[in-house]
Amino acid sequence: MINCIIVDDEPLAMSLLENHISKIDDLKLVGKAQNAMQAYKTLQNQTVDLMFLDIQMPHLNGIDFLKSLPQKPRTIFTTAYRDFAIEGFELEAVDYLLKPITFERFFKSVERILRTTADHTEDFILIKTEGMHRKLTLSEIVYFESQGNGIKVVLVTNESFISKSKITDLEQTLSGKGFVRIHRSFIINSSFVTAFSNNEIVVNNHKIAVGRSYKQEFETFISSVSRNKLL
Repeated sequence: MINCIIVDDEPLAMSLLENHISKIDDLKLVGKAQNAMQAYKTLQNQTVDLMFLDIQMPHLNGIDFLKSLPQKPRTIFTTAYRDFAIEGFELEAVDYLLKPITFERFFKSVERILRTTADHTEDFILIKTEGMHRKLTLSEIVYFESQGNGIKVVLVTNESFISKSKITDLEQTLSGKGFVRIHRSFIINSSFVTAFSNNEIVVNNHKIAVGRSYKQEFETFISSVSRNKLL
């Protein structure tokens, strides 16, 4: 399932895209926005895999909005103007659709994403929070921190939330997937390690102490990192 959002200030264009999306089982519409600010809030609160982004919008156009995002979802530009095509592709947009968008052209654009996703399925976990199970890809999780009866989950977007999960259960689930337990309260995603010392590690600008009983695991991780020249 690919989570997508529509960002467009034209109600008819948004309605047409919504109708196109509803015809493809593997697409799930998780949000709609009429401007860049609304879209930004949606991206902060939802896991978005694909964004249908209009270019000509009030206050901040689609190209400048995409440039401003530190973490960019795959994007298909939708516009009534051909003039922005080159700049759109320079931003590594998946496609550039001219309005009015036929379903045939829409499907051709989306089909390449569906095919790529099928070939490169990314690992994910389900985290229970606020009575719902939230799907998170492992690549967006920076670290887990045990807090009281729950766990704090910190994402690359700096968003965080509390889950009722147990850190020991997570350690088993994440075994062999690039996560390392360095403290009785912390499991980190090794992909985000930017610096370390004997007693401390920096993960995406967060400093975390290494627990005494986890020194061996930490040293094994550091040896692996040094051998593969990851840092």
